[in-house]
Amino acid sequence: MNDLDSDVMLDASAAKDQIDWMAAIAAIGDDSGYFQKVGARHSAVFLDNSPTLLVTFDNHTAARQRPKQLPVGMALADECDWSQLCILSDAGPWYRDPAVYAYFDRLVDDGFFEDFDRVLFYGAGPSGYAAGAFSVTSPGARVLLLNPISTLNPGLAGWDTRHRKERKLDFTTRYGFAPDMIESAAAAVVICDPVEGLDAMHSALYHAPHVHRMDARFAGPDIEATFGRMGILNHLICSAMEGKLTPSRFGALWRNRRDDVPYLRLLQGAATPRPAREIMVCRNVAARLKHGKFRKRLDDLLAKG
Repeated sequence: MNDLDSDVMLDASAAKDQIDWMAAIAAIGDDSGYFQKVGARHSAVFLDNSPTLLVTFDNHTAARQRPKQLPVGMALADECDWSQLCILSDAGPWYRDPAVYAYFDRLVDDGFFEDFDRVLFYGAGPSGYAAGAFSVTSPGARVLLLNPISTLNPGLAGWDTRHRKERKLDFTTRYGFAPDMIESAAAAVVICDPVEGLDAMHSALYHAPHVHRMDARFAGPDIEATFGRMGILNHLICSAMEGKLTPSRFGALWRNRRDDVPYLRLLQGAATPRPAREIMVCRNVAARLKHGKFRKRLDDLLAKG
C-alpha cells in the first residue's frame, strides 16, 4: 500500500533559500486561503477547501526536508479536498509563544472551528505536543498523536533528560499540559513505540476513556518518518479523520512493516541475543523478500549450529 498521491500544483521545491521558501508558502496560502504572521517566530497557513479541516504543526527546517518542501499534511489535504490550518515555526517545534496563544484565542472568538463538520489535530513528537495542547480550542475535534511529548515542565517530566534548552520554556501557563488539553476531544488516538522508553512514558500520560493507545514496536523515535517510509502515514491520517482508526485498522496498516527492510533490520538486531529467534527472523525475511544479507546471516547462524 502506498501513500496517496499528492497534487502537483502545490510545490515549493523551487525555493533555493529560506526567503524564497517563505515566499512560496505565503503565495500558496494567499491563493487558497490566507497566510498570516503570528508574532515574530511563527506563521499560519490556511487552505480553504471544504468543511473538513486538518490542523497540523511544523517547523521550517522539517518542512523544507519534506517532498516538494511542503509543510506536513498540506499535499494530503489538497489531494483529499480538505481544508488545512498549519502553524509554522522557525523557533523550534514547541509553539510556546504568547502570540500563538493569542492567535488560537482569536480563532475561538471568531467561531473559526464552528465552520467545519470534521476537525482533526495531527502531530508527531514535539509537534504532537502542540496538536494535543491546542486541540482544546476545538471541542469535539479528533486527535491523532504519534510519540507525543506531554510537557517539558521539570516538575512533571523531569525524568526526560532530552531537550535541555527547551526545558527553560514555560510549560505551566496556558495550553501547557497537553494530556489535559485533549479532554474535550471527541476521540484521541495515541500511537507510540514502547521500545522508546522516554517517548512511551510521555505517551502513557495521555490516558482517558476517549483516548485509544496503540503500540508500534520498533517504529523508532521518528515514528512519523517510519510510517511515511512504509507508505501508511497518510492512510492513518485519513482513517483518523473519518473516525475509523480502530486497533484492527491500525493493525492492518502496521503489517506493512513486514516488507520494510530498515524495520526488519531492527527486528533482527533485537533478536541477536537469542540465536533461535534471529534464525526465525532471517529465515522469514529471506523466504519472503529474497534478501541476500538476511540469507547470508541465516547461513552463518545455521553453520554455527
